[in-house]
Amino acid sequence: MQNNDSKILDLFAIDVSFGHSNGWIQNLNDFKKDFSSKKVVYKEIRQTEVSEIKKFKNTFSIRRKIKVSGLYQSEDFEMKLSLLEIWIKDKSMWKLWSRQSVEIKP
Repeated sequence: MQNNDSKILDLFAIDVSFGHSNGWIQNLNDFKKDFSSKKVVYKEIRQTEVSEIKKFKNTFSIRRKIKVSGLYQSEDFEMKLSLLEIWIKDKSMWKLWSRQSVEIKP
C-alpha cells in the first residue's frame, strides 16, 4: 500500500467493507476505482501499536493504531488512525474482510 502497489488487492476478500474515518464506506469495486485513479496516494503507513488480537475459528480481529500520510486529490494529508480489522481465511489465504477506522485527534 505504501508504494501504491496493486498487489494489495490480493489481500482483500471479494465482499470486503472499508469504513473510513471521514464516514466513507467502500466496497472492493469502490476501492479499486479510487486506487487506480490515484484519488488517494499513500506516502507512508506505519503501525504504531497493536492493542488486541482475537481469534475465533478461521477469523481474526485486530485492533491497532497507524500513522498515515499521503495525497488526497493532490492535497497533502497526515493523520493517526485507530483501526479494527477482521481477517478471514479463504482457501488457505488470509483476506481482509472488514475494516473500520477512527481518527485519533491530538
